[in-house]
Amino acid sequence: MGKNDFLTPKAIANRIKAKGLQKLRWYCQMCQKQCRDENGFKCHCMSESHQRQMEVFGQNPTRVIDGYTEEFETTFLDHLKRSHRFSRIAATVVYNEYIADRHHVHMNSTEWATLTDFVKHLGRTGKCKVEETPKGWFMTYIDCDSETLFKERLKNKRVKSDMAEEEKQERTIRRQIERAEQSMPLSTIEEGQKEGDEAEKLLVPKLEGGKIAFALGSSSKPATKENGERSTSKVVFDEVEVDKVEKKGKGSDALSKGGGGSSALDEVMKEQEKAKERNNRKDYWLCEGIIVKVMSKALAQKGYYKQKAQVVKVIDKYVGELQMLDTKHILRVDQEELETVIPQIGGLVKIVNGAYRGSNARLLKVDTDKFSAKVQIEKGIYDGRVLQAVDYEDICKIAQ
Repeated sequence: MGKNDFLTPKAIANRIKAKGLQKLRWYCQMCQKQCRDENGFKCHCMSESHQRQMEVFGQNPTRVIDGYTEEFETTFLDHLKRSHRFSRIAATVVYNEYIADRHHVHMNSTEWATLTDFVKHLGRTGKCKVEETPKGWFMTYIDCDSETLFKERLKNKRVKSDMAEEEKQERTIRRQIERAEQSMPLSTIEEGQKEGDEAEKLLVPKLEGGKIAFALGSSSKPATKENGERSTSKVVFDEVEVDKVEKKGKGSDALSKGGGGSSALDEVMKEQEKAKERNNRKDYWLCEGIIVKVMSKALAQKGYYKQKAQVVKVIDKYVGELQMLDTKHILRVDQEELETVIPQIGGLVKIVNGAYRGSNARLLKVDTDKFSAKVQIEKGIYDGRVLQAVDYEDICKIAQ
């Protein structure tokens, strides 16, 4: 067996040493050869093969460097996309994972001298979201694939069509209200108002001999005796309340009979509200710009359980891309493992489901027994409308 044969101890030892990563300064990118020490690198530089490669490099150095630069950037972004596509990660962590492959394109053969310069380049070109923190540079991959952009355009198109449909329904409601008001005769309204006024006049107190007496019509007389004043006054007040209830009922019956247009209006409004609720009640509720709480127990080990996050992007209606408020990490979570957040009274909320889906509102009151809230819509076509009882699941805090 020869001195440098494949199975000699020295050859085996050399292969074991060459298996791991070596120092970057002793690597020749043109020859793709890694040397273990300075003496080996010096001998390699004096070799004939290296000299030929350097002659090729000297003929067009810019083209060679640009080729290595493009290859390094492409492979680095591919690794970032595969390993940390939706995460905010330190640049040094990604770089250490990338250079674990001993056949990677080394940075000393590119136009960037340091990792910081390369990270800044990615931020300037819009390929990554870059942040400088006391712990170093952090980066988040920006997905610019054609498929993602196509889905985003489809989503925007659906949102616009939903808004146009809502406005169309509102215009239909207004036309129906105007037609009902025009078709309702004025004489019926005036008769109903007169009957209501007469019913109220019967309950107005009159002064007789310095004492208060109540006119109860022909069937009752004013109480003027002082003896047994408590018992008579009690009876009088009971009769007054009974008469008041009866006459109010008659007045409302007269209004409902005479002003048939108002009851028809109420029916139209109720039907439109029900139709709006049916159309806007969906099985998905996530939208961008709201604050949610992560309720996935599978993420408890990583410290995300019951932590709040902002919805940055909605993917396929049911999956949210979240940015954690504390750590700024980015992750994807299904809406089944998320929960809406209720702000303090006076805070802004977004109605994420139901008849007024997509509207911004201000929280006025919270009913903890019925798990509902009272809100007032702000801006838009429903500006100023107060909703008395909206479920917790239908409203969510807006990120500010």
